[in-house]
Amino acid sequence: MRTPADIITRLQLASQDGTKSDRKLAGFVLADLDFVSKAAISEIAARVGVSEPTVTRFCRNLGCEGLRDFKFYLAQAIAIGGQYLSPEPLSRDAREQRIASAITEAAISAIQRASENLDMTTLVAVAARIAVSGNVLCIGSGGISSMMATEMQNRLFRLGVSVLAQIDGQLQRMYAAVATPDTTLIAFSVSGYARSVIDAVQVAQQYGATTIAITPPDSALAKVADTVIHFQSLEDGNIYKPTSSRYALLSIVDMIVTSVAETRGPRVLENLRRIKQSVNTLKVDDPRLPLGD
Repeated sequence: MRTPADIITRLQLASQDGTKSDRKLAGFVLADLDFVSKAAISEIAARVGVSEPTVTRFCRNLGCEGLRDFKFYLAQAIAIGGQYLSPEPLSRDAREQRIASAITEAAISAIQRASENLDMTTLVAVAARIAVSGNVLCIGSGGISSMMATEMQNRLFRLGVSVLAQIDGQLQRMYAAVATPDTTLIAFSVSGYARSVIDAVQVAQQYGATTIAITPPDSALAKVADTVIHFQSLEDGNIYKPTSSRYALLSIVDMIVTSVAETRGPRVLENLRRIKQSVNTLKVDDPRLPLGD
């Protein structure tokens, strides 16, 4: 028997394309997930007006062994994605102001929380290592972590650091395999369980590289990296807006880069001057503009 990859999607399909009894049962389940996840087979059959064997056949049509198996996957789906199935109704009054407040206040809160829980001694030591590295490899997988790896590259190259970001899982392992003791690998993972990132850290360590992880404490990645900057993603429950964790993680990137710049000192200034000069090729003569952005 196949294991249902996504029982909710199977229910949605059954409610549209299943047999008459399957459509009735699927519609009933989707309308009252909590009841079905706890009810006995006799209660479900009575509510829908079908026989108990029909309920069992329905569960098997969904790829489950029976009702007990079906309820296990249903409970799992509710625990993982239940907030997306029965969201609180949106208050549409003053929506523009509410959206602006939700984004800005959550971002500020996430940054403050990250700052309060940050071990600055570890962060400064990481920056000192980066500042003297022969080369730096930044890796991350997924929406936030890959973006942070790329942003770390964007910030470090202008300081004269030889740096490369890699977000492809296979290439992460390949680049890690050519690491040397002069290499510093910086791994980002909001979950701490991105397999390719963990593998790349372990591969790089075989060749003497220094490995740094920015990830939750006690995660799989935290356990294999040489040095860990603890970062715990905490959300506010607003399922309609993007995660605010990326603002907090970006602030940590900026702290590291600022410390690297201060460690390297005046020798970074010529690179920064050249980049600033390059803005003039755009015929925009405004010293207030960001550095090459």
